[in-house]
Order: sequence, then C-alpha cells, then structure tokens
Amino acid sequence: MQYIRTTELAQHVGARVTLHGWLHQLRALGKINFVLLRDGYGIAQAMTQDAQLLAPVRDLQNESVIEMEGNVVAEPQAPGGFELHDIAIRVVTPVTADFLVPLYHPTINASLDTILDHATVALRHPHRRALLRLSAGILRAFREFLNDEGFTEIQSPKLVASATESGANVFAVEYFGSTAYLAQSPQFYKQIMVGVLERVYEIAPVFRAEPHDTTRHVNEYVSLDAEFGFIENHFTVMAMLNRLMRHIIARLAEWHATELPMTNIQLPAVPESIPHIHFRDAQELILQLHGQDCRGEPDLAPQHERWLGAWARATHGSDFLFVTGYPMIKRPFYTHPDPENPTYSNSFDLLFRGTELVTGGQRLHRYADYLAALERAHLPIEPFRYYLEPMQFGMPPHGGFAVGLERFVMQLAGLSNIREATLFPRDTKRLTP
Repeated sequence: MQYIRTTELAQHVGARVTLHGWLHQLRALGKINFVLLRDGYGIAQAMTQDAQLLAPVRDLQNESVIEMEGNVVAEPQAPGGFELHDIAIRVVTPVTADFLVPLYHPTINASLDTILDHATVALRHPHRRALLRLSAGILRAFREFLNDEGFTEIQSPKLVASATESGANVFAVEYFGSTAYLAQSPQFYKQIMVGVLERVYEIAPVFRAEPHDTTRHVNEYVSLDAEFGFIENHFTVMAMLNRLMRHIIARLAEWHATELPMTNIQLPAVPESIPHIHFRDAQELILQLHGQDCRGEPDLAPQHERWLGAWARATHGSDFLFVTGYPMIKRPFYTHPDPENPTYSNSFDLLFRGTELVTGGQRLHRYADYLAALERAHLPIEPFRYYLEPMQFGMPPHGGFAVGLERFVMQLAGLSNIREATLFPRDTKRLTP
C-alpha cells in the first residue's frame, strides 16, 4: 500500500493504492455512485455500487479532507482514463459549512469580487490552480535560461530612500523616524550589480502607488528583471529577451501539458526575430490604418497597442512586437538617448497580443551623463549619490528589461482582468485576503 498522486494512477493499474486530498464532489446515484477526490495535482474518480461505502462522507460538504483507498482500473470515461474500485474512505478533516464558491463546476459561477473575497479557498479550483502552476513555470524557465546565460540571481532591498521610476507614485513607509519608500523596481540595484557580477536578474514584488482602477494594473505585482553589461545598444537587449521568450514558451509546452488544456491556453509561436517598429513609425501606421492622429503624443494608448498587435499578427504572423525609440520625455532619467536623435530613446516595449508586457532598453553608463540627466529632470543629486558612485568608477554600456508576471499570464490565458492572474491582488480597494 502506498500514497500516490492522482496523476500517477496510470502507473499503478491493478494495484491497490491510497490517495489523499479534498472531497471534490460526491455523486450518490443509487446503483452507481461516484466520489471525486482532488489533490494538489489533479482529480481522481472512484466508483462503487455499494452505497454503504459512502457513509463516511455522505453528510459532509465538499472540501472535506479525506483518504481514499482502492484498486486502480482503466476506465476511459473517468478523469485521466483511470478510476478506483473496491474503495475505503477515511475522513481526515470534516467540513460541514457551505462554501459560497462551488469548486466542482468547470468554471466558477461567481463574480470576480466574490472569488477574490474568498480567494483563500477559491484558488483551489482546478482552473485557478492551473494558472498558478503556469506562473511558476514561467519563473522556473526564466531562471533556467538566465542561469545558463551566465546571469546571477540577486535580491535587492524593497525599502528604499528615494523613488526609482519617474512618473510613478510611491508608497511612503515610516522608517525609524524618517521616511522610506516601497521599491517601484530593483532598477538602481540591478544596474549597480552589473558593475559587480556583469549579468544579474531578480524576481521580486514591486509596488506602484498609482491610483488606477483598470483591468490591466495592480499596485503590487511580481517583476522579472534582468540587467547585463557590455552591450552595443538596446537591440542587444532585445535579442536576449527574444531568446528568453522563445525558451519560456517552449518550456511551458514541455512542462505543462496538463495545465494548458485546463486553461484553454494556445501558446504563441515566438519568431526567431520578433518584428520591431520605431515609435514614430508606429504612430504613422496608426494614422494610416485607423485614421487616428496620435503624432506628437509621448506614449501609446492601450487601443494603440491593440491596433499594433493586430497589425503584427496580420503582417508578420507574430503575437509579439517590439516598439522601439520611445520619446525621452516619457522614459526615466537613466535611459540612454538615441545618439542620432536625442529626443528619442534607446528603449523599447515588447507588446504581447496587443498589450505592453515588457519594458527595457539601454541605460546611461557615464557619470557626467547622469549629472546632466538629473539636471534636465530637475532632480537633486543627493538621494541618488549611492547610485551614482559606481558610475564614477567604470560602468560598461549596459541595459536590461522587466517582465510583469501577472500580465504575462493574463495575456497567455486571454483573461479579462489581471486580478484573475494574481495570487492575492492588491489594488486601490483591496488589502485582504
């Protein structure tokens, strides 16, 4: 006798095994009765014609924790093609209360607010759980690729003395009689560490105190950051990101054959060379194709991104599109300008299915350029002195990017709201659970 996972039944046909998990559903039909047990990996079905064997769970609610012993038999109509016969059930933790969000339906029949209010249990739903496993797969593949490319993982402080990103609000925190801030990104520290380790990455939460209430923003999210030195320009960074995206998608296909059908995800094909378009040309294209003149605007609106995404699919057969050369006025002070036209930057956004997924580019690396950039931005030197110090002592040309994990999952799964891809969302109205 041995404990096995629900996903391992095929390896034990003819044997007697024990499963442990949660009572997913009981269907007592009289002559033929079914018990569905869910563990952390899948769902297994048991069948019995002896209704007395259901006595331990007959008066319990779903989500009761149980152990179920039985003989493994092949059954094409059962989940996974196998089921248990001649069963014995033992109750580990009984549940008698009704739960507001039934988990045995293919989809959760409740509003998003209700699901999020009860996320501590609602996350057990197979679809929600599959999204979390895909998130973990993205992190695993991100680490695997960058480790193989000679990057070192770092963990930078999340309490900082000054804002990192211009144009984004910060959360202030009382810090032993002074004011600190929750980090908007690890940007400064990952640049500093290029001078130490040359190639670094970090996976960590970041915090944006922007009072938005949209379907694609939350105030705390997981950022996948990478930074590396001795680049030529932002196209060097784009090439690295292109290869990373190909690796992640390939690994999701390899590792998550179970979760992908459960979430109806159609993985994109990542081109060997993702198409790119300059910001200025993108605005001209929007005018040409849609009659909307956004020339002179310093950024792209969400609708502009959707139009560009549709154009990339129609013209290049790609769900991905690099938009390069954003105006310097909309990029942080540490962004390297385009040497041929300094009003534009050596930066990029990567659009995925018509939504910004990644921001990146080349950074300044000369101390004098930083002093000039801070002056242009009307920012004082003192709060950035620790950040400027390594620039005085030899920093190579460098650049990097940041991927928003939850937005990646949202776009992969075609979700309508980023909160569906977030473990426990934090927005302008939600601090619990």
